[in-house]
Amino acid sequence: MVNGTKARYAGSKNGNQRRKTEVPDGCTSMCGVLPVKAQCLPFQQIPHSTRLFLDYLSHSPSIQKFYPRSPLFPEWIKDEAERVRYDDTRRKTVADILDRQNREWGAGPKTLANIDRLRRGALTAVTGQQVVLFGGPLFSILKALTAVKLAEQATAAEAECVPIFWLATEDHDLAEVNHVSLLSEAGAPERLATESHGVADAPVGTVRFGPEIEVAVEQAAWLLGNSEVTTWLREAYRPGETLGSGFARLFARLFADWGVILLDPADAALHAVAAPILRQAIERSSELDEALLARGKELEAAGYHQQVKVTPATTLIFQVKEGARTAVRRKNGANGGEFVVGTEPVSAKELLAAIEAHPENFNANVLLRPVIQDYLLPTLAYTGGAAEVAYFAQAAVVYEKLLGRVTPVLPRFSATLVEPKAQRILERYGLSLPDLFHGPEKVREIIAQRTLPSDLKQRFEDAKASLGKSLSAIRELLARLDPTLTDAAANAETKMQYQLLQLEARAARAESLRNDVVTRHADALSSALFPHKVLQEREIAGLSFVAKYGLGLLENLYQTIHTDCHDHQIVEIQ
Repeated sequence: MVNGTKARYAGSKNGNQRRKTEVPDGCTSMCGVLPVKAQCLPFQQIPHSTRLFLDYLSHSPSIQKFYPRSPLFPEWIKDEAERVRYDDTRRKTVADILDRQNREWGAGPKTLANIDRLRRGALTAVTGQQVVLFGGPLFSILKALTAVKLAEQATAAEAECVPIFWLATEDHDLAEVNHVSLLSEAGAPERLATESHGVADAPVGTVRFGPEIEVAVEQAAWLLGNSEVTTWLREAYRPGETLGSGFARLFARLFADWGVILLDPADAALHAVAAPILRQAIERSSELDEALLARGKELEAAGYHQQVKVTPATTLIFQVKEGARTAVRRKNGANGGEFVVGTEPVSAKELLAAIEAHPENFNANVLLRPVIQDYLLPTLAYTGGAAEVAYFAQAAVVYEKLLGRVTPVLPRFSATLVEPKAQRILERYGLSLPDLFHGPEKVREIIAQRTLPSDLKQRFEDAKASLGKSLSAIRELLARLDPTLTDAAANAETKMQYQLLQLEARAARAESLRNDVVTRHADALSSALFPHKVLQEREIAGLSFVAKYGLGLLENLYQTIHTDCHDHQIVEIQ
């Protein structure tokens, strides 16, 4: 690692670019001595990147009506900070609630100091995530670090700001959060799950662990090895805790020195603060639905997709009945103020009375959730992944109706971590991360092709050159004989070259079947860097890397984040 100041970043637009991450002198003991090197990979090269997300990143003219700000944070920090309006009484109430929550989870002094900064007038840079078992995939950690970076950058621009991590405890899809994949000793993801369960469709934050969590914790401890992280895991995930509190306790320790403020929206006191927005979701349901339907048509007319399907029966809230999160729907367009909760008819007056009496029994759907978030918080910006960016294109109309301001959304830091073993295999065969996007079978074929016996490889190269030379001469003669035959000659050449390549590919497949080393190396790369054909950050737990490399890894990743770069980062751990 180079001593001195942080490396200057020059963004890449058209291809990969490598840069060294340098930690500034004077950093805390978290830094460690772990050097990393980052390489930019534009999202255009990432499988399944949507047109909406790609156009958002470039802030093309066709996308600008759906997003009030560009993804270049420094351009609008000050202007946006001046637009944030936040009631002083609400500020004090929310700060008190956050202080109580974070103290309960074991927050460090820096987090508590940031809550005091919020109480005194600071804005917030917000991110959030489902409360996945054991902290979830790597991108949960990357989200938190991005929020810290944004808060730091805003503060440096004289817009005092603190980072907030919103725990999505009110989601009800337990199957999405009750498992996680940790790296095995061989470097492959190993799935761990908890058998804990509650009422069907219950908010996941209410699912309380029994003794079964101890089995999952010990399996995780065996994979992670003895480390400070393993100790934190045992302290956070115990019988009696929930998916929400376990996640919160773990992140409170991981980010104690970063000042990340955690927020559990399921807290009854926060529901009481948010009650005015919940009431408006019912009182203005027809108006909101019309705006969302119109926005959906606008998105589709522009060639984009709707992340959330909206119908004339849609409302933006759920009611928790008998422990289950139950959709509230408009009956016949709710023109007469009639609704249905599950299968039970209910009037608008009855719903409003229920919200007034017990706001904790109501929570938001994915399009209202960010609006409630930014009613509870003085949010300068939200940072999330591609799907969250897409949500904001629709949620913007709800923001406009209920808050009179649309919170800007920014892309989170996105990265694949390449450990030394994987890097050696990549270099040995001249591979890069995009080569893995074709799937493990293709990777085996590529590696096998590059390990064919040298005499056979040479024969194929000679054949390609000879074929090209011979057919070029034939095309010249045909052009003199009959120019109309040149297209036929070109087509014939394409087919012959294709057949030769197919033969070479078959030889490579035969080599991969014969050579166990090829199979092992190909599978090891796919498992470590593109497991189950998705980005590593979405599949492998961040805890695996922190346990292995220590908290210094967080500092190194943090220094790799540049808010003017929106490429995926390939981070080599050296």
